[in-house]
Amino acid sequence: MYLYETHLHTNQGSACGNSQGHEYIRRYRDLGYTGIFVTDHFVRGNCVVDRAKNWPEFVKRFCEGYEDAYNEGLKINFPVFFGWEETFDGDDFLVYGFDKEWLIKHPEVQHWSRKEQYEQTLLHGGCVVQAHPFRERGYISTVHLSPWLCDALEVVNCGNTPQQDLSALRFAQKHGLRITGGVGHPLGHADGAGPAVRRGVRAAIGQHL
Repeated sequence: MYLYETHLHTNQGSACGNSQGHEYIRRYRDLGYTGIFVTDHFVRGNCVVDRAKNWPEFVKRFCEGYEDAYNEGLKINFPVFFGWEETFDGDDFLVYGFDKEWLIKHPEVQHWSRKEQYEQTLLHGGCVVQAHPFRERGYISTVHLSPWLCDALEVVNCGNTPQQDLSALRFAQKHGLRITGGVGHPLGHADGAGPAVRRGVRAAIGQHL
């Protein structure tokens, strides 16, 4: 069995992040995780990177949290994978399957619709997870659900209430969606929210991861 953290923010890429990428590695290793995904907030989300930068510079700066975690992971043979969390109208999606070089060559990604995001991610062998779909916050005016534009639903998130997570689980079961779980960003909450899978990430999530 493999245990992965699939939703994690660093303070190098996300305004809500509490820790630098390298700080997570030994903590997750010691908790028995197989690996982690760094999924900092992207262009339309709570991203700490200045959007006024030219696109290549924005991408390089955005990837610093991931690269910090990845390089630390190399020291102890702990896998670290790249992704991001994109925001639309209060609804967030975790996107996996791309890398920094691809992003630099494809500035159109910052203008993708939900549909384009899903289609292009599938085309490149990745996957999309709708994150904390029933979250209630003051800045979220409407709950947007997109079961046909994602591969899975995040049904456990340390920033959600139990009722919000239960609503997500029931919705995923109703629509036959796979389920994931994630911590987000607080290092102290790294206590087992990530999903367990029977195959390693390259087989279970996508050949490009």
